[in-house]
Amino acid sequence: MAKITLDNLAHSYLPKPGGEDDYALKELNHDWVDGEAYALLGASGCGKSTLLNIISGLLHPSQGRILFNDQDVTQAPTAERNIAQVFQFPVVYDTMTVRDNLAFPLRNRGAEPAYVAERVNQIAKMIGMEAELNRKARGLTADAKQKISLGRGMVREDVNALLFDEPLTVIDPHMKWELRTQLKSLHHEFGHTMIYVTHDQTEALTFADKVVVMYDGRVVQIGTPQELFERPAHTFVGYFIGSPGMNLFDAEIDGAVARIAGVKVPLGAGYAPQDGKLQLGVRPEFVNLSKGEAGVPARITRVEDVGRHKIVRLDVAGREISAIAGENDIISTDAQKITFDPQGINVYADDWRISPTGEAA
Repeated sequence: MAKITLDNLAHSYLPKPGGEDDYALKELNHDWVDGEAYALLGASGCGKSTLLNIISGLLHPSQGRILFNDQDVTQAPTAERNIAQVFQFPVVYDTMTVRDNLAFPLRNRGAEPAYVAERVNQIAKMIGMEAELNRKARGLTADAKQKISLGRGMVREDVNALLFDEPLTVIDPHMKWELRTQLKSLHHEFGHTMIYVTHDQTEALTFADKVVVMYDGRVVQIGTPQELFERPAHTFVGYFIGSPGMNLFDAEIDGAVARIAGVKVPLGAGYAPQDGKLQLGVRPEFVNLSKGEAGVPARITRVEDVGRHKIVRLDVAGREISAIAGENDIISTDAQKITFDPQGINVYADDWRISPTGEAA
């Protein structure tokens, strides 16, 4: 297990990058705690796999250093970093049995046969392949092969880190849930440092202790699922986390009051004067439909019943926003205004959250 430090790290795939826009991975400075489980979450092309491959040694960064437990491993090859990596598509030895595939990393390091047998049986049970241990990998389905890849990545107990690059892409939905649960159990049992790359927020939020949200080559927030939901540090986090994502309203801010489409909105806290593009971010859970005098004018365009609740789509000054209503709530078309729960309001300047006066940044 290892604490992983990213020191002034950046990477460009161009031989002579001319500016920040030429970097697929913009400058990062972070410490990832020994023994925690992290999910790298973001849209395709945001730099997740680039960062993972730098950590594993498959890619050398354009600048900066990678440290494991304060030891510089930037120049160290993958084999010397003592990590296990599982890729998006299965990598197995087709001519070997499932048992021999799982045992290979341990036998390659001279582990005792009794320990190898015990550990292989333990991992096979975890991935649900006890009955296939003596089968050759060649005839197995893609999702079965990926389970072998996952098992082989997890079979060693002495690794500095376990790295997963979208490993459940080819796994059927039911098995995805089971394997995520097993990965979390494995982490709790052995305390490996785990880094899990995904574009699926459900995978990230159910797997990780901390979610690392990436956007345009940057880490825009590292936090618990609750922190990402309640206090998104960047508008992209609010948009990407949650279903539906956070609503954004262009606004003017004056102390403890905002103005949206000419209507005053109490913020529940005061804010210092700000420059740049100012917006309120309000998740659909904190948007209320109103028939009263107060509120921002809105027009209901449709209602989507998703079983557990209803999603109400509204038009506010030409922009579609969403509100969450209860499963049994009757949505009246007379509701022509919306109000917000103050505790659910975040204020953004040029896409970054600003703290109200008195709140620690």
